[in-house]
Amino acid sequence: MQNELFVTLSLTAAAVGSLHSIAPDHWVPFAALARARNWSAVRTARVTLFCGFGHVTVSVLLGVLALLIGREVIEGFGQRLESLATLILIAFGVAYAIWGIRHAVGVRLHGHAHSHYDHVHGESKTTEWTLFLIFCADPCVAVIPIMLAAASLDVWRIVALVVIYEVATIGAMIVLVLPARVGVNLVKGEWLERYGHATAGLTIALVGYAMVVLGI
Repeated sequence: MQNELFVTLSLTAAAVGSLHSIAPDHWVPFAALARARNWSAVRTARVTLFCGFGHVTVSVLLGVLALLIGREVIEGFGQRLESLATLILIAFGVAYAIWGIRHAVGVRLHGHAHSHYDHVHGESKTTEWTLFLIFCADPCVAVIPIMLAAASLDVWRIVALVVIYEVATIGAMIVLVLPARVGVNLVKGEWLERYGHATAGLTIALVGYAMVVLGI
């Protein structure tokens, strides 16, 4: 009986992990920033993996808390976190777009990227950590029922389910991000090169807004 339950939950975890990653807010921001910041494929994958790990780990922790506290309480909390994270993603996109415009103006006035815009406070690392925190605040509540259903399984099977869910989610994100990065890098133009950061920020903000409108 436990073997049958484990197989069923494994398939469910893999499906939920991979399918929910299709939502554009799980991969478009990385592709947009990779284009704007000239990230290599390796760095893009690394940043995506880093943020994806935070996303799925918080999701699993909520599932564990649901076992201890109760499903309704944790699912409600997780849904509020999702809504808040989407708003934060929009705010991040707007802020990044504004920074991008300032960057473009600095380049235009000085003929090169001024240090005030490019290097202060190591903004590249700040961008990555900001994304990580946003994804940590955006759990997938769909994993909670899976964790609850696995309550009767032994510890090692539960751990295996967690690994399956994490690999499926992060793997799907990377599979979507890398081709998207290649695609956006094919788009060339003087205006895009100048306003690449602003365009990336606007794209992220629009993706977040679309998630709110569509209720995803």
